[in-house]
Amino acid sequence: MILDYNKIDPELLAAIRELPALNINRDNIARIRQTLAAQPKPPSTVSVLGETHSIPTPDGAVTVQVYRKSDRKGQPAVLWIHGGGYILGSAEDERARVIAATLDCTVCSVDYRLAPEHPFPAGSNDCYAALEWLFTEADALGIDASRVAIGGASAGGGMAAGLALMNRDKANHTLVFQLLIYPMIDNLHATESGRYENHPIWNQGTSFNAWEMYLDGTPGEQASPYAAAARATDLTGLPPAYICVGSEDLFRDEDLEYARALVAANVPTEIAVFPGMYHGGEGFVPQAAVSKRLTRSFMAALGDALR
Repeated sequence: MILDYNKIDPELLAAIRELPALNINRDNIARIRQTLAAQPKPPSTVSVLGETHSIPTPDGAVTVQVYRKSDRKGQPAVLWIHGGGYILGSAEDERARVIAATLDCTVCSVDYRLAPEHPFPAGSNDCYAALEWLFTEADALGIDASRVAIGGASAGGGMAAGLALMNRDKANHTLVFQLLIYPMIDNLHATESGRYENHPIWNQGTSFNAWEMYLDGTPGEQASPYAAAARATDLTGLPPAYICVGSEDLFRDEDLEYARALVAANVPTEIAVFPGMYHGGEGFVPQAAVSKRLTRSFMAALGDALR
């Protein structure tokens, strides 16, 4: 099936011509990483305090970048998980900085191991280790352990959804919120929106390739819900959730189905669908009206949860 680009918000169209859809597979992932790393990084839009921590784990050290607007004690905290299809990205994430500055909270951004070199459960284990560390070191970090949220965008949102399940089934640390920004949660893409092959930026072919690298194969329905939260059959006892997605996003319908499943499991859930928005569009065209609405929406939801 072919997506009709006339449905895309006009303010977001120009960026598609400059940023063609990624076509990633095992053969070119190293080269694409090198290309992205060589591109100049724009300066941050906010000023925050930053520090780096190294967490020892049985699998090696996990790096966490900590961002905060101020040194005041008793701040709420967010464990932030960056996006990148489970195969790209780093903890030095601009959205983590913006959340810290906007909400005056401590944001701990996890530099988890990436596939295909480190398939599931490596990245999930790193994120869980970071969550454990955050609660164990809450006093030293100056955060209020009763006001901790987890969140991420795209694959980071998918990792956060899986982490919420893993935390519930293990230590069950009290989490006030899970912020899932167009989360990548379904390895099957067996939905109406998942059938389209030409989504901008993150298309079906690349997404299936990324899932294969992350899962180290194609387990289908047997994939772990900690990796692909859409595979979960029990969503009870999870923290309140916010899910947003664009109407022209490959993940639209899987995200809507997950939101409905959370509601059915009596998990307080807010869902927002932004018309004409494709995957990550607000990051490429932040000045667009729909982009500003998306950012205001999730910031308001997260800010309310951290009060």
